[in-house]
Amino acid sequence: MNWDWSAVADFMPRFLDGLLVTLQILVLGSLISFSLGLVWAAGLRARTRLVRWPVTGFTEFVRTTPLLVQLFFLYFVLPEWGVQFSALVTGTLAIGLHYSTYTAQVYRAGIEAVPPGQWEAATALSLPAHRTWLAVILPQALRRVTPALGNYVIAMLKDTPLLAAIGVLEMLQQARLESAATFQYTEPLTVVGVAFVLIAYPASLLVRTLERRLVH
Repeated sequence: MNWDWSAVADFMPRFLDGLLVTLQILVLGSLISFSLGLVWAAGLRARTRLVRWPVTGFTEFVRTTPLLVQLFFLYFVLPEWGVQFSALVTGTLAIGLHYSTYTAQVYRAGIEAVPPGQWEAATALSLPAHRTWLAVILPQALRRVTPALGNYVIAMLKDTPLLAAIGVLEMLQQARLESAATFQYTEPLTVVGVAFVLIAYPASLLVRTLERRLVH
């Protein structure tokens, strides 16, 4: 087996297209995950069972079913009910929704780690509920959970190849298409593997740096 640099050069346009799609999925999926996760965390702490139980049931269901099954359901089943999106939109929503149920638990742990005295101080100052959350509780909770949220961003990156199952042209799918067209598998797949390492490893170092600065 000989390494063919010309095959790498030929793959570069496809690779760059796939890299852009992967990064779009990662950024938008992270925003969806972080935003919805905070909503689920608030629901899990709701005083009324009418809110808490449905949120608990939904998040546990999503967490205990594979992301690939959820992808197929959103892409193939929802259109039968009149709800249809492109493969890219469906994949981004699926990965964001899936990981939102994990970030919800991270948020909840961070909120519960805020000392009770902070709640009591906010009550003593007669702060309204929204001010208590926005000015007192969430800033302290987010400081504690930022490293954990960063780890989930890395996990989302590593799960983006699953979106190839519904035809999303991310890095792995582009490598598969290039390999099928040229019958050269080593170079495209190696380039994609190296790209994941070059993205994920610096991100993991950043997470460790944030953990040292924010938690300790």
